[in-house]
Parts: sequence; C-alpha cells; structure tokens
Amino acid sequence: MAIMSGIPAGADHGDFDEAGLRSALHTLPLPQLMAWASELRDAGHASLVTYSPKVFIPLTRLCRDVCHYCTFAQPPRHAGPAYLSREQVLDIARAGAAAGCTEALLTLGDKPELRYSAARNALDELGHPTTIDYVAEICGLIVEETGLLPHVNAGVMDSGQIATLRRVSVSQGLMLENVSPRLGEHGGPHHGSPDKYPAARLATIAAAGALAVPFTSGLLVGIGESRDERIDSLFALHALHRDHGHVQELIIQNFRRKPGTRMAAAPEPGLEELLWTIAAARIVFGPRMNIQAPPNLSPGTYPELIRAGINDWGGISPVTRDHVNPEAPWPEITELARRTAMAGKVLAPRLPVYSDYLAQAGRWVDPGLLPHVLRACDGQGLGRGGRWSPGAATTPTPIPTIGARDSGLHQILARAAAGNGLDEHEIVRLFEARGGDFEDVCLAADELRRTAVGDTVTYAVNRNINYTNVCGYRCAFCAFSKSHAGKGLRDTPYEVSLAEVARRTEEAWARGATEVCMQGGIHPEYTGETYLAFCRAAKEAAPGIHVHAFSPLEVHHGAATLGLSLDAFLERLGEAGLGSLPGTAAEILDDEVRAVLCPDKIDTARWLEVMASAHRVGLPTTATIMFGHVDGYRHWARHLLRIRALQTETGGFTEFVPLPFVHMEAPIYLRGRARRGPTSRETILMHAVARLVLHSLIDNIQTSWVKLGSEGARLCLAAGANDLGGTLMNESISRAAGTEHGQELPPPEMHKLIESCGRLPRQRTTLYRDVDQDRRSAGWQAEALAPVINERPRRKRLAITADNR
Repeated sequence: MAIMSGIPAGADHGDFDEAGLRSALHTLPLPQLMAWASELRDAGHASLVTYSPKVFIPLTRLCRDVCHYCTFAQPPRHAGPAYLSREQVLDIARAGAAAGCTEALLTLGDKPELRYSAARNALDELGHPTTIDYVAEICGLIVEETGLLPHVNAGVMDSGQIATLRRVSVSQGLMLENVSPRLGEHGGPHHGSPDKYPAARLATIAAAGALAVPFTSGLLVGIGESRDERIDSLFALHALHRDHGHVQELIIQNFRRKPGTRMAAAPEPGLEELLWTIAAARIVFGPRMNIQAPPNLSPGTYPELIRAGINDWGGISPVTRDHVNPEAPWPEITELARRTAMAGKVLAPRLPVYSDYLAQAGRWVDPGLLPHVLRACDGQGLGRGGRWSPGAATTPTPIPTIGARDSGLHQILARAAAGNGLDEHEIVRLFEARGGDFEDVCLAADELRRTAVGDTVTYAVNRNINYTNVCGYRCAFCAFSKSHAGKGLRDTPYEVSLAEVARRTEEAWARGATEVCMQGGIHPEYTGETYLAFCRAAKEAAPGIHVHAFSPLEVHHGAATLGLSLDAFLERLGEAGLGSLPGTAAEILDDEVRAVLCPDKIDTARWLEVMASAHRVGLPTTATIMFGHVDGYRHWARHLLRIRALQTETGGFTEFVPLPFVHMEAPIYLRGRARRGPTSRETILMHAVARLVLHSLIDNIQTSWVKLGSEGARLCLAAGANDLGGTLMNESISRAAGTEHGQELPPPEMHKLIESCGRLPRQRTTLYRDVDQDRRSAGWQAEALAPVINERPRRKRLAITADNR
C-alpha cells in the first residue's frame, strides 16, 4: 500500500514567521482571514470534503475527571453497568457494519478505576487490570468480528499504553482543548480534572507521535479561553506535529452548554469565534492539514464553516447518536452532501486513518491491521463508499453526482476532446473526479465515443482455450496458474493436448465463432515450438478462424527458448497462423507496481518492446490494464501514457481493455496485501478516462462483462466504452479468480444487453470488420493482414482500424 498516491504525511505550508502570523491573526478582519484559509484549504484538498461513516461505542461513562461542561461522564449510580460487555459492543459494531460504517469510535472516561471501586470490580470480572487493557481486547474483537477500523479516544496515556492500542486501532485521539493552565484553576472548567492538565495532554500527544500513531487533536472553543490562548494552543500542537508529522486532523469544536452541568448558564461562543478559530487553525497548519468542525453542533452554518477552511465533517453515524452531545443529532448524509455542494464542494467518505497516512502505511499502520484497511479503501486512500467489487454478482454501487464542478477539470476535458495529449497530473485529476465532476468526465467520454464510433456496440463470437494452468511464474494476483504438483490448491494442474486444441477450435467454428483466443501459464517445459504447434493445430482444424493468442510474456518466453529475436519469432508465429496478440500480462505498466505484483515477470520496457515488435511485423494487438490492487491513480496515468506513446509510434493497438482486479481468490488479497479491486466509480472512470486519453489514437474501448456483469457493463457503455469483447466460450481465468458472472454470454444475450442501453449491436471480427463481409472469402484473414505485412518496411503506423465504423 506504500505505493498508493499521496503527499507525505506531516507536510505543511513551509516555514513561517510565528510572530508575523500571530499579528495577522489579530489584525486582519475575519472575511480576509477566511479567504486566506479557504485558499490554503483549496490548495491542499481542492473541492473534496470528507466524513467518516462511524459507529459510536461508549465503552464506559465512568471518568475520574469532573469537567464542568460534560454530560458524558457519569458517576456509577447514574452510569449503569461500569463497562459495556463484549456482546454489547459487538452488537453495536455489527449494526454499524451492516449500515456501511467503516469506523468504530471508542470513547470512554479517563482512568475510572483510579476513582471508582465499581470500575475496579468490573475490570476484575472482565479479566483486565486497567481500562486500557479492556479497550485493547475490545478493539481486537471489533476488527476480527466486523472488519470495522477502531479509532480510540482513551484519554491521557503513557507510551506503553499507546503502543498497546496501536496494535489494534488505526488511529487515536485526544483533544488538547486548550494549552492554558488557567482553565484548570479554581472556578475554571477543568478544575479538579487531573487529566486535563495541558502538560499531561501534550505529553500524550508527543508520545503518540514518537510511536507513529495517526492522531486526532483539537481545540474546544468557548470555555473561557481567550483568542491568544487559542493561538498558543494551535502553535503548541503545530510544534508537536512538526516534530513527528502525526497529527492527521484537528477538530475545532464549539462549546455547547448542557443542563445539569456547572456551565449550564455559561454563554456559548458565537459563530464568529468559531469561524475565526477554524481560519486560524488552517493558516497555522497550512494546506494539507485536515481540519474538522462537527456539523451537528452548528446546524445551518455549513457554507460558512467551509469558507472558514474546513475540509472534513468528522465521524457521522447512521446507527448511534453522539453520546458526548446527545442533544445534537447527526445530519443525514444526503442532506450533508447537498449542503456541501451548495458551498462548491463534493462530499466523500473516508477512513479513520487519512489517505496521506495510508500512502505510507508501512510507517503509520500496524501490519496486522493493514489487510482490514486495504479492504475498506479505494485507490485514493478514501472509503470505498459501497460493498461492490468486480466479479461479485451484486449491483454496482450508485455513484453520487451531486457536488462541485471544477472549471480546471473542464479545461482538461476540452484538451482531451481536441486530441491533445494530457500529462500525468491531468490524468490523475480525471481519476479523482467525484460528484458533478464524475458525471462530466463520463459525459465527455461518451460524447467522444459517439464521435469516434457512433452508437454501435460491437462484440466477437469467440472461444477461449487456456491450454495449461501450469506456470513457473508466481504473480501475486494470479489464481489461475498452478505448480506441477498443485499441492493444496483448489484446481489441479492440467494441459490441453494439440488434438483437444484442434477439437475445440473446430467446435467453436461450427458454433459461429470467428476467433479462438489462446493463452496459458508459462509451462517450464514449453518452448517456442509449442506455441507454433498450437497455432498450426487451430488453423488446420478451422482454416477460416482468427487465432488471437499469446501474451507478451509467452512471446518473450518462446523467443528466448528458440534463441530467436522477437521479430523473428513473431514472424514465424504469423506464418503458422497467428493473426493477432492479446495485450495481457500488462497488469500495470509501471515497475514500481510490478515489483510488488509480479516481480519475476517481464518489466514494463520488455512488454512494450514485444508489442512494438508485433506491430512491426504486421501483427495487431490489444492493450490491457489490470487495476485496483496495490496501485494508485498515478500508476494508472503512467500506464495510459505509455500505451498512448506506443500507439502514436506504431498504430498497432486495436482496442484498449480495462480489466478490473477480481480479488476473491487472488493470493495477494488472501495474504492481506491488496484492495478488493476498484470501486464502481473507479471502474467506470477507467473506461471514461481511457477514452479521453487515447482519443484519436485508439477508437475501441472494451468493457469486460465477465468481470463486471451486465449492469456493470451497461454503466461503462454509458461512459465511453463501445465494445463488449467476446462471448467467451470456456472462460476460465476470471472464474479462477472468483468472478460470479459465468463463462459465456451468447449473441442473443449480447444483443439484449446492448439494446437495453439504446445502442445498436454488431458482431465483429477480431480486427473490427463485419463478420458477413469476411466470411464471404475463405481467405479473409490472410487478405486482411497481407497489406499490413507487405507495407511494413514503408510505414510507421498500421492501418488496422480505418474501417471500424
């Protein structure tokens, strides 16, 4: 996960003059401070405002402190059982998981066992010496039983206690509230609360930093402090963050008076004080800090809070109330999204560990928790926003289209529509599109599709022949390949004989297929002669069939075993009947990813070299990307740019095929090292962005019904895709990975799917020609390729898509 996109945690807006900032905060009018803060926020977070779908677990309401504004802490006679039981906690957590939460927020009183015998007796019965020990057990239970990610607010702790909780929680928190010791003096809100001493709280926050714990802190506004004391508090937190880089978010929370407390009659801070403090926090901490204001404590002021510089709404629960502020209900997410959009932003779910920290998970996340984090996140390090994954027989998660429309993104779309090459940063921005921007990217891609290929959706009738699953390579994502022994594996190793290849090809031709697609594992005993024999067997069985076969890895292997150059081996394959190559084994064309995903496979340069060689000798190819595992948006951008560069040089790619990672049986996922494939948003965007980036160079964007199902394919057809690939008799590679979408989609079902989108179905050949036209000539394939091969010495690009329309 360390290779995902992200700005280093702890980055701020650089060195600053503290005295100058203090002066500015005191002298500049609030509108000017808010404009400054808003500009800083936009530089770090653009239009994104996040929230954490959480469930609130009040593990104990006993506390040794007596804060004068608090109704959460209660004495034993009012608190009920001293601690929630294991079963009670799991009931709450399971309800949260069922409602789509990703965070379990554990909030509790500070060290109640030091004050109350009821707490000590309860801990004895639970088998723990301290509250922190029980918290650690509960966190472990929550993770294992529900997959929720614990965030713990456990009060003042020492390094040992923080380290204990780090192993079972992805983040921790402690509100500084204020650094002024004056608030703990007689008559102050913290009087009689030893855990509210600023020195003790700062020590805990510092210790968390030394242990690399992603940490939440913040200020409580309006409890009798001055603006100067708030500024002092911000700089104290900034100093700790500067040393450790661990403060992942700041909460600026306004005091709300509550009946029955000593501060029941105290004045609440006005909106201006809250806005001033938010702006001050943004200005002190800079663009990348995550600054939060709880929306339930300031209803009706959402646009103002955003203009003051926040980029996060904090945790919001669809299941549990705010036990600290029970009088203030959470807003509905749909309403929060609407109000956020009114302020020109787009709402997105996040995890309790922020994306910048997840980008450096090796430092910030305990290895035992990382598999659970990866299951919950998308390629940007945010929440997935739904349960759908590629290969699952479930309806893709609906994509919200409410939210900001960025003028800068529209400029990128205009450049793509004009056929101008986009750079890596611009492509990443397209992949980040959410809300209205997501809708605009898809509409722009679909318009380019209509311009390039019209409203026809094509497909090929073909048969897959995976001639062996024995493979000497150990790609971390592959559930298809097997060793010779196959010990302990679900499927046994197999090889398909030449006679069986011929029989399946003949049968496919009789059923109306125009293509056989042949690929397999890299069998250690296979040589280039083996691949040549497969081609001959297929062509002898059905001379009119198109042989679409052999990944660049197989070509590399075959050439090496015969001691031939790539060009020489590919020419021999063409003479044996090979018509084109699938552009598989690409995965992600970035060696940073390949080092994790497929370290013993050919590297990016060699894959591109094989493709270029095939194009030189007159063999067209497809291009693929297999995405949504350990990669990030910048890797997807680099992949598309490398495909574009080679297509500009050779013109040899017939189509681009996004292949979303199917995780269910993938070894790297089962070992807890990969995500659950791309989200539905990311999957749709891959097709749309590919259309935009490759516009005018590759006309055909294919969507994989076998990985996405019919509904997923429909969504991609509305976002730039124009091809459904093959009917795939005997598809087995995706099935081995765990897909639930079947092995074949016959032509009548293809037509039904296409027509349900309001589009026109057309059966095609591998090279996108009309089937009837080609079948009128027994030698259609040779005629189709002869001009390409004969013209090879005189041309730079292959004219293989001129008649696609």
